[in-house]
Amino acid sequence: MTLVNDREFPFHARDFARVRALIHERAGISLHEGKQAMVYSRLSRRLRETGHPSFEVYLKWLETASGPQAQQEWQEFVNCLTTNLTSFFREEHHFHTLTEWLKARGSQPTRIWCCASSTGEEPYSLAMTAAESLGLHAPVKIIASDIDTNVLTTASRAVYDAEARGLSPQRLRSFFLRGKGANSGSIRVKPELARMVEFRPFNLMQTSWQLGDPFDVVFCRNVMIYFDAPTQRKVLERIHGVMKPKGLLFVGHSENFTESRDLFLLRGKTVYDRV
Repeated sequence: MTLVNDREFPFHARDFARVRALIHERAGISLHEGKQAMVYSRLSRRLRETGHPSFEVYLKWLETASGPQAQQEWQEFVNCLTTNLTSFFREEHHFHTLTEWLKARGSQPTRIWCCASSTGEEPYSLAMTAAESLGLHAPVKIIASDIDTNVLTTASRAVYDAEARGLSPQRLRSFFLRGKGANSGSIRVKPELARMVEFRPFNLMQTSWQLGDPFDVVFCRNVMIYFDAPTQRKVLERIHGVMKPKGLLFVGHSENFTESRDLFLLRGKTVYDRV
């Protein structure tokens, strides 16, 4: 059965099934049946770019090819099928909780992992929270990762639209530089704030989690909604393994892990304590 008619490339049910299997294997993402049009729209760009005449040929090449070109295309495949919705200080109550927690710790060194950093708004919001709580020279290190290498490039640039959502006038003055001339209408994160954040690519499905010392705080928000239940449990176990006891796990507003009480105990609204 052809899922998408009158389009540039034939797209059959078997192609969609193969894409679903491959993205689940590579990134843990579970695509439901209603995502056929999205998959066609996003991956058809890759067919044009690579010169493949059909999804069948492209997917067969992807599965059998080797070498740097194939490795790069696997990354492009994953980049195309990930979703990146973010803004500064999204789900603001989390940052109030973090502020209180940081102030209670005082001068103790703190390691934070933002494991789905997207284009950088979330990790820079964490850095601003740390600076407001403890000063710009706060002993806070933020590791910001994402599976999508394209969004990490944007995040590392630290340049945003001056009308970006979630930023108060006070925060704009304190933490950003305004662009001039050709850069008018843009803002850049100040270097002294950006230094708190280290960006790196990371796939939550990889078996080796070499992330350095254990984390005091993990932000893993609106990530698990794309995983099935077994994958969620596997990722929670691994997050538990890289955190300090009593560390804080922040999750998305629609995510609930109260069935994993052996790993995390609910502390407040979508905030958990690591057991």
